[in-house]
Amino acid sequence: MSYELKHVFASLPQMERGVAKVLGGDPKGNNFLYTNGKSVIIRNINNPAIADIYTEHPHQVTVAKYAPSGFYIASGDVSGKIRIWDTTQKEHLLKYEYQPFGGKIKDIAWTEDSKRIACVGEGREKFGAVFLWDTGSSVGEISGHSKVINSVDIKQTRPYRLISGSDDNCGAFFEGPPFKFKFSITVMSNNLSFSHGNRFCTAGADGQIFLYDGKTGEKICALGGAKAHEGGVYAVSWSPDSSQLISASGDKTVKLWDVGTSTALTTFNMGADVMDQQLGCLWQKDHLLSVSLSGYINYLDKSNPDRPLRTIKGHSKSIQSLTVHKNGGRSYIYSGSHDGHINILSLGGGHNNDFSGKGHSNLVTKMAVDDADQLVTCSMDDTVRFTSVTKKEYSASNLVKMDVQPKHVSVAAGGLALAVCIGQVVFLKDKKKVFTLDSLDYEPEAGAIHPGGSTAAVGGADGKVRLYSVQGSTLKDEGKSVEAKGPVTDMAYSKDGAYLAVTDEKKVVTVFTVADNYSVKNDFYGHHAKVVTLAWSPDNEHFASGGMDMMVYVWTVNDADKRLKIPDAHRLHHVSGLAWIDEHTLVTTSHDASVKQWTLKF
Repeated sequence: MSYELKHVFASLPQMERGVAKVLGGDPKGNNFLYTNGKSVIIRNINNPAIADIYTEHPHQVTVAKYAPSGFYIASGDVSGKIRIWDTTQKEHLLKYEYQPFGGKIKDIAWTEDSKRIACVGEGREKFGAVFLWDTGSSVGEISGHSKVINSVDIKQTRPYRLISGSDDNCGAFFEGPPFKFKFSITVMSNNLSFSHGNRFCTAGADGQIFLYDGKTGEKICALGGAKAHEGGVYAVSWSPDSSQLISASGDKTVKLWDVGTSTALTTFNMGADVMDQQLGCLWQKDHLLSVSLSGYINYLDKSNPDRPLRTIKGHSKSIQSLTVHKNGGRSYIYSGSHDGHINILSLGGGHNNDFSGKGHSNLVTKMAVDDADQLVTCSMDDTVRFTSVTKKEYSASNLVKMDVQPKHVSVAAGGLALAVCIGQVVFLKDKKKVFTLDSLDYEPEAGAIHPGGSTAAVGGADGKVRLYSVQGSTLKDEGKSVEAKGPVTDMAYSKDGAYLAVTDEKKVVTVFTVADNYSVKNDFYGHHAKVVTLAWSPDNEHFASGGMDMMVYVWTVNDADKRLKIPDAHRLHHVSGLAWIDEHTLVTTSHDASVKQWTLKF
């Protein structure tokens, strides 16, 4: 038995309102970089479905930049650590790790020979440092600021110059190496950037962009006169030949500037919603990218500024639930995240999409697709939704309000659904509540309806699984229950209804044989921590389980010793969802906001 990681469907950048997002580009122009949580994501610019994730930071990563050689990436996190790691090997071996100051690192810049690194951010005694990449020894001092430094850049030709921009409404200009403070520039500066030639620009929260001589630091002009943008400017990026640049703004536009005439050639209107604010941009070869507050990555089209060539969608918050469904011969992966967003990922092209209209407003805890091609989801916003996967739009009429928060939902043929809520079990038929079990003497945690619609199994925090018989529109308690090894966390019937699998907090998966009065078929041991999710393979011979130990196990029903272990499926993150595309293809997801597709061989 073996496995192979086939695809990584990466998360989007993690965004914060009013905070610039730094995008990095590799010197060859093939890839771009950004951060989300503890991960650094590398994506192919021509085919963003091709992605790689670096997950070795123990803390949230804030910025990552390629060395000009292209062989290494430096990434910084909120604790002030900088890791320099290899880009050529699949393992991304760590070359060096430094702690230049204590506090969040907000920006990183390399000298063009890939030998020196400048980093800035929220230090205690100091807000920045410049050091040799291979020894960590200092090559200058970043002084002249009284507050957090947000941005840094280094001139890519000799004589070297360094610029920094801070919350104290000053830019600082340095000569070196070793870098020494020369003078301050009074300017509201969110972002600074050197061109590939001899200029640099500053961009600020006041909507202004100023151009300077890169060697002397003298101001040349302001782009667009008094104001470049109606809102704050969060990022600028130069064209490869330095004759043009793009700027991203909170006014929901990106502008393309001609540096020679200091006028805007094109204004890209990115939308009218607050989520359309533009917080980052990158000019890579022929590609112009911008990032919206939603985390969506836009490929800008110079010939059609009101419509991007493509928009990469997906999740920017941790994913909590997952299911798979075939529609028109193609498989789709549905995933629901912490912020209520549901993503539709079509396999084959790796394209992400979403439902139109207003959906869940809070964490999506569980999802399943019923026999009427409806995605049934429950959320911490106290609702269960039924959304047509063919129409792809949320509908207010297909929303069922719960009395209390639902935490688990399962479906069966004939329009049946079972929602397990806090202290309540709700039976639904044709998108309507038909029966509620409350005043229970146990806390229900998970539920499953038998595919034949005859039994509803409910797992409790007391480690018992109660079996209710479905009689018309009611659930009848006939006093039947079976025992799991601990408080139940998830449960599911096999597709043919022959087995019921139950996961628990005591690290065990128990499988019961339905036809044999729910006798125990096997107990499956292997997890080192609480098991939180499980999914049956379409052929009913295997099932997968995922736990807080970051492990995925694929089990053989008839032989508890025959198992496949995928350690570190989502490194440093526990597995939150599992689904099968076919007998040999498993999909996993996690709080790293990414989805992974695995090929299994038995």
